[in-house]
Parts: sequence; C-alpha cells; structure tokens
Amino acid sequence: MGVVKDRRRQRPHDWTPDQDLLDQQLEAATDPSRVERMRRELEMGFAALSDIHDGVAVFGSARTPEDDPEYALARELGRRLGEVGFAVITGGGPGAMEAANRGAQEGGAMSIGLTIDLPFETGQNPHLDLPLNFHYFFTRKVMFVRYSRAFVVLPGGFGTLDELFEALTLIQTRKIRSFPVVLVGADFWAPLIDWLRDRVLASGKISPEDMERFVLVDSAAAAVEIVEAACGPS
Repeated sequence: MGVVKDRRRQRPHDWTPDQDLLDQQLEAATDPSRVERMRRELEMGFAALSDIHDGVAVFGSARTPEDDPEYALARELGRRLGEVGFAVITGGGPGAMEAANRGAQEGGAMSIGLTIDLPFETGQNPHLDLPLNFHYFFTRKVMFVRYSRAFVVLPGGFGTLDELFEALTLIQTRKIRSFPVVLVGADFWAPLIDWLRDRVLASGKISPEDMERFVLVDSAAAAVEIVEAACGPS
C-alpha cells in the first residue's frame, strides 16, 4: 500500500479507487507476458485487416462536438472517400473520428475503427463495420500505416499530431513508401506550417523537401481529389 499512497500524494488528480487493482495487475506483468500481448495484438490486426487494400486513415479530435463545422467536414470527408471506393480507417472514437466513420457508412464504404484502451475517453463510436481494440499505441500505429494508402488529418490534439509526425518521420527516413499526407483546415494548420518553415526549416533541422511531404487543403472535396489522384482504389 505504500507505493499507492506515494502515488496518491504525487498525482492526486489522476488516482482513482480502481488504481490499487490496476497497480497490482501492472506489477504482476512480466516482460515475456507483455511481448506475448504485443504479438497477439499484431496478429489480430493483420488477420482482421488482411483484405483491406484501399484504406485511407482519417485523424482528428475526439473532442469535436456534433454541432461543430469540423464534425460536418469529417463526415463529408468520410462520405466522399467512401463514394470513390476507399475504406475509411479512424481511431474509432468520438468526435471527428465518429463523423468520418459515419460518413463512410453513408458513402457505402467499409468503416473501420482502431480503438485504444484509455482511462478518460469513451469507447468505440456506433458507426463501425469493423472495430478492433488495442492496448499498445505502437501496435495500433502499425495497422494505420500498413493498411492505409493515405493519411488525411483534420484539426486535433496531441494524438492527431502524434499520428501526423509519425507518418512524416517514417516517410522522411524511408522506413515506408511515400504516400499522401493531407492536412485539412487552413486556419488550424497554417500557423504550424509557418513555424515549421520559419523556425525548423530555417534553422536547418529539416530539409526543404520535408516541407513537401504534406499538402494543405481547405475542403473535403480537395482532400479526396488529392488522395484519388495519387492512389485511386485498386
């Protein structure tokens, strides 16, 4: 109990009554058991998604309310992608992810959600044809990259930025083939792009060609046009 008491003193804002049980489970885990769980998650994802050849990953905030114009934008994006033959893959949660999955179903597309175990967000949204749940972020990321032919990134927070820069890093380092990375929403993304150009590029931290690894658009139609031109459904 001493460990739990110390943790409560250090982080009272995120301790819950269930933390005792969770701590015991974590302490009981071993490295071999963690590796086994990672293996099972990878095998599960590969088996479930093996028939997905025309997926497009759509990222965006879980906190986008249904009455927000960004929700309507994500829904239109999912619908347009579905209408031209792409499966839509999201994080499976609420907000912009829900909207994109909802639009995908409206467009007649396969709607896929790769959910993640989190203590502070609700589970999968109700617009999924194929829901898959992951414990580890990295195994989930493998599925996004392996089964997506493009990334379309709507306004979002840390998780959205994480997926964006993960993709750009993998493309930059040639760990994966280059594929379209489309940012949607000029008002939201322009300041970040300015910072990348004026600070990161200007100080030599990235190369000029790195600024060409993504494209900025301001509508769902423009995003789908880019994706379809670069990698139309097979």
